[in-house]
Amino acid sequence: MKGFFGRYLVIDMGARRWDVVPLDEALLRRSLGGKGLATRLLLERNPAGVDPLSPDNHLLFALGPASDTAVYGSCRHGIFSKSPLTGFYGESYSGGRVAVPMSRTGYDAIVIRGASGSPVWLEISDTDVRFHDAFDLWGLDTYETEDRVLERTGIDGAGAVVIGPAGENLVRYAVVENDYWRSAGRCGMGAVLGSKKIKAVVFHGTRSRPVADEEGIKAYAREMVKNLKDHKATQAYRTHGTPMMVALLNTVGGFPTRYWAKGTFEHWRKISAEILVDRLGARPKACRTCFMGCGKYVEIPEGRHKGLKIEGPEYETIYAFGGLCEIDALDEIAHLNDLCDRLGMDTITAGNMAAFAIEASRRGVIRERLDYGDVDAIADLLVKIAKREGIGDLLSQGIRPAATELKLEDLAVHVKGLEPAGYDPRALKGMGLAYAVSDRGACHLRTTFYKAELTGLIDPQKIEGKAELFLDFEDRCTLFDCLILCRFYRDFYPWEELSKIIELTTGEHLEKTDLQKIASSVVDDTRRFNVREGLTAADDRLPRRLLEEPLEDGRRLTEDEMHRLVQDYYRLRGWNSQGVPTSS
Repeated sequence: MKGFFGRYLVIDMGARRWDVVPLDEALLRRSLGGKGLATRLLLERNPAGVDPLSPDNHLLFALGPASDTAVYGSCRHGIFSKSPLTGFYGESYSGGRVAVPMSRTGYDAIVIRGASGSPVWLEISDTDVRFHDAFDLWGLDTYETEDRVLERTGIDGAGAVVIGPAGENLVRYAVVENDYWRSAGRCGMGAVLGSKKIKAVVFHGTRSRPVADEEGIKAYAREMVKNLKDHKATQAYRTHGTPMMVALLNTVGGFPTRYWAKGTFEHWRKISAEILVDRLGARPKACRTCFMGCGKYVEIPEGRHKGLKIEGPEYETIYAFGGLCEIDALDEIAHLNDLCDRLGMDTITAGNMAAFAIEASRRGVIRERLDYGDVDAIADLLVKIAKREGIGDLLSQGIRPAATELKLEDLAVHVKGLEPAGYDPRALKGMGLAYAVSDRGACHLRTTFYKAELTGLIDPQKIEGKAELFLDFEDRCTLFDCLILCRFYRDFYPWEELSKIIELTTGEHLEKTDLQKIASSVVDDTRRFNVREGLTAADDRLPRRLLEEPLEDGRRLTEDEMHRLVQDYYRLRGWNSQGVPTSS
């Protein structure tokens, strides 16, 4: 089977040794790489019930058969582990440029186990693994760390992933950064690296991926860019990027505001994509092998943050700090974004935790004086979280432990310990199902079902029949994560295009039904991992507030509606009423 190197790397941090392990072709055919392969390896190698921050928890980097090819949207990598934030399955993806040098090491996956006794950075090539001391890097921010390890490697084309102080200090929503501003952001993968005392991993090599039809891939890519570079979706992402969602979500009343109390932010126009482009001069910035350029490179032109350079802020960061924390200035949101990037923290969780802390302060539950719109107080809080100082130590543990300690469980908004993205499920009820049943917690990307509800494919308030369309979205997104393709190519890669990409890269001819079976198998494997780690049907539910408190206009999502959606989903997946897969 083409498209794979047929091997994976295992690195033992405690023993400082490494081994190359062959991969069975049947496993590659069954998983198609990426998430499918990583999930099987986690099931096989990770001990059941392992502490996510213990040496026995494995962390995996994985790629797919389209990695380092001309296929557009393919320059992404995945990181997989048991999440220290949720205690369940952890997955996080990032774009940029590092997937290419990662692929050229010649491995389909890289498995890291054990823990070093002192800080190190790893250098992984197609011929060697080197363990370098990182004493002088420990404590540095992500930008400086990336610069230093790449300079020390001294090889053109090398790529690095790094952690910041938050990862070193085991903040449970620490990220893994690359290319300065690209983040494997959710589930705390940076904390897992920090627990292993790994400050950075650098990749380089000369291996070429053995695809089935290299010339065919190049011709396919040329045809794609010819037909789609001027597509309205391409133009929208290139011009405004993900911040275009600010206007759309406020228009439909689904923009989470004031820590999930409202669905519209009064000052949303001040933090819109138009302001980002017209006043801050945002310019398109693309990942490798991408013609969209959805990233927005900004240099703040004036004010107290003049000269700050950043790729962003993205929609989710704007929602988290702009909506939830009611900050009505994009340059201030960019400042908080930059701070999180340097410290190495997930902006979605950080913004949610800041808004939660604001509510705790307003209720007199904590001594710290925090309020909505207070940028400096929020910035100070983020630093305290990264350093685990004062109230920051409790907040660094995530929303569940913090809410329990402060006796604010009824206030907290999360599913399985992961906070939702910027799509209120009371306005978009399919997103309620997405948050409830996602394998990693309240995630919008496992299905991107907001797309179906915002574009009129299905009524956002409808319940009956919604789970069937939802499964089609989830299965296709799962295939994207096996191939590790960018979600924003979803309009361009329907099932038939995924079949073409797979045939060009692997040589396997697979129809839609074949692909659906593979996707369903991967979803089942992921569910089995979670069930093994203690997940029950009770974990597939939304927080109380989102089921009992209506939006300003009266729209609500009831417990009965959620029960029907979840049970429909279980039935269509072939799981029993408790959400356990019944097939082997």
